[in-house]
Amino acid sequence: MSITASPIEELRARYRQGDADPVAEVDAALARANSNAGGNVYLARDEAWSRAEAAKLRREDLERQPLWGVPVSLKDCFDLAGFPTSCGSAFYRERNGVAKRDSAVAERLRAAGAVITGKTHLHQLAYGITGENKDFGDCLQPRDAGLLTGGSSSGAAASVQEGSALAAIGTDTGGSVRAPAALCGLAGYRASVTLGDGLWRGGAHLAASFDTVGWLYRDLRDGPLLAEALLGVPRVDAPQIAGLRIGLPPRAFLHDCEKDVLRGMQEWAQTLEARGASFAAFDAAFWVEAMEIFAPIQASEAAEIHRGNFQHFEPTIAERLAWGASISADELAGLRERLAGFRARMSALFEACDYLLLPCCPMTELRAGEDQSETRMRILRYTTPMSLAGTPVVTLPARVGGMQLVGRVGGDAELLALSAALGGFQ
Repeated sequence: MSITASPIEELRARYRQGDADPVAEVDAALARANSNAGGNVYLARDEAWSRAEAAKLRREDLERQPLWGVPVSLKDCFDLAGFPTSCGSAFYRERNGVAKRDSAVAERLRAAGAVITGKTHLHQLAYGITGENKDFGDCLQPRDAGLLTGGSSSGAAASVQEGSALAAIGTDTGGSVRAPAALCGLAGYRASVTLGDGLWRGGAHLAASFDTVGWLYRDLRDGPLLAEALLGVPRVDAPQIAGLRIGLPPRAFLHDCEKDVLRGMQEWAQTLEARGASFAAFDAAFWVEAMEIFAPIQASEAAEIHRGNFQHFEPTIAERLAWGASISADELAGLRERLAGFRARMSALFEACDYLLLPCCPMTELRAGEDQSETRMRILRYTTPMSLAGTPVVTLPARVGGMQLVGRVGGDAELLALSAALGGFQ
């Protein structure tokens, strides 16, 4: 078991001991910003502003504020007073102008003592999973200029990977925290869709039925603290691993997984099994319906948000929006009936299983400059069942790629505690 502290725990310990100063820590983080080949991890930032925010922190608030002095990046679909909000679109950056008020997410971060390092790159409108963006350039991984970060929380992942932030705010509609976390070797947390009341004030939705807020971070042990700070998820004791029943997808579902992805799933399964968990394949046959339900509802809701502006966006996104606008009310009603049925069947899975374990993506990397036109559908086949159900998911980093550890709706606290315990075994 690891005896070292997690990154945030270690920083807080140094603050308590007087061995670290928030201004110096933020300066060090900012020196690493935009280190990827495109220099576009952040779409908006102001080093002097971030440094001034760090200087305002009062040491007497250290124990009260769980993120006191912690550098955190903010996905550029949430307002931050004094900065523009682009939603990954040059059109919206110009039209929206400078925000006059913090979003609810930014308010909570600052109330928790976090120092916001800037607003990060995202796939246009958060409507994509590769991190490609024609307006602001594709987001490449700081550690390897030949690889895309994945998206849509692309800059969020890159900011943690490069060390300009210890944790990053992302959003996840169809996999936008899980995919970049897995592709960039990070932990990620997608909250239950039932959480986050009021958090979308000052934030741009993609499809409200499925949108969740989440975190990208380096160490699984930091998940409970981050979820508590942002969402008020209570920190609880980890469930006993011995006796847990964990569902695995059948081999037929995993037919397009790369060998390294399957190896990563096996290694995590072995870690859990060695501590007494049991495994059984669950019936994933009904998951074939997931994209048939998810894609049109998502497109319809996105089309309503962006109505009248389709021509300002990338052609593939404009096409999805136009399709969404064409879906009739009767079709949507039928889809929502199917959605309710899908959620009931997902809920039934958790009568036989405590958790599910499966890959985030069938691949370990996305090569920059290669044709990614099939990538979205390949990844969403793995992620949309959880998006439809609204379940919480933690991305467990593997040697390459990452796994989805899936809990039941509302079971965020227990899921995060379990993942944090697993982080101690890495």
